[in-house]
Amino acid sequence: MRARLIYNPTSGHETLPHSVGDILNVLEEAGYEASAYRTTAKKKSALKEARRVAQEGFDLVVAAGGDGTINEVINGIADLEKRPEMAIIPAGTTNDYARALKIPRDDVVEAAKVVLKKQKLDVDIGQAGEHYFINIAGGGSMTELTYEVPSAYKSILGYLAYLVKGAELLPRISPIDMHIEYDDGVFDGKATMFLIGLTNSIGGMEQIAPNSVIGDGTFSLIIVKETNLRDLVHLITLVLNGGRHVDNPKVIYTKTKEITVKANDDNRIMINLDGEYGGDAPMKFKNLHNHVRMYANVDSIPLKALDTRSDEEKDVGEKIIEEEKHLD
Repeated sequence: MRARLIYNPTSGHETLPHSVGDILNVLEEAGYEASAYRTTAKKKSALKEARRVAQEGFDLVVAAGGDGTINEVINGIADLEKRPEMAIIPAGTTNDYARALKIPRDDVVEAAKVVLKKQKLDVDIGQAGEHYFINIAGGGSMTELTYEVPSAYKSILGYLAYLVKGAELLPRISPIDMHIEYDDGVFDGKATMFLIGLTNSIGGMEQIAPNSVIGDGTFSLIIVKETNLRDLVHLITLVLNGGRHVDNPKVIYTKTKEITVKANDDNRIMINLDGEYGGDAPMKFKNLHNHVRMYANVDSIPLKALDTRSDEEKDVGEKIIEEEKHLD
């Protein structure tokens, strides 16, 4: 079996390159013939390498870096008929996806050792137009702060960089008039933001989508209606106090398989995919069920966050959903 480590040397505090040898040793111990690729400053470097090794028949691709690096690797393999298995080694700022999979986030070699446990999940990914995402998509003025945090700040300050920038931008946040269609309804009006999650970990917090289930074939959709600064502070407080924001009248919270977003009038809605700019609305989002097999610390993930149905039960569920669609 062959494994390719694709690592971003600038992620986190730029210490990842010093651990590449140790990571490769772990992969060899797990039974893989392992090699490494250091990403470059060229656009889509990680994406192109992931696609190349997938087409060459590699069995495993290991994405080492931040959420952006993981997103690139996913985009390199998502549309292929035969996809390699994946593992991730978090070395970025928020590391949301690693948090959800309970992969160690403070030691890259320990993160690599998750492969030794041979525990895997079939995970969903999201398709947004021609692009893909693995953890979170969103739009609205609150989601745009990600683009305004310089890379140098991220390397030096980590997650604190987002908090500092977020505090600076809060007074400038204004709602956008938008139209959002989802499985069970339609929202038409002004919203501060919308979020589409595949796990419960968004922006470093695990209570934003409290009933999110990995691999169940649905997104968690959160729409924050028109709010002022006081409303936003209150909602953040509710998030931190057990995810109680989902019951607030300013919030729509639901599960859905597909979402369509477009702007009303001449408004611009920039779409954020795993923390990176992914184009403008109109945009259609589709859940690709169990699309990638991923190494994870499965025995450390709460059962309520996992889809524990058998393959047969999942197939029956899919058939029922399709029949209901035809009846509609």
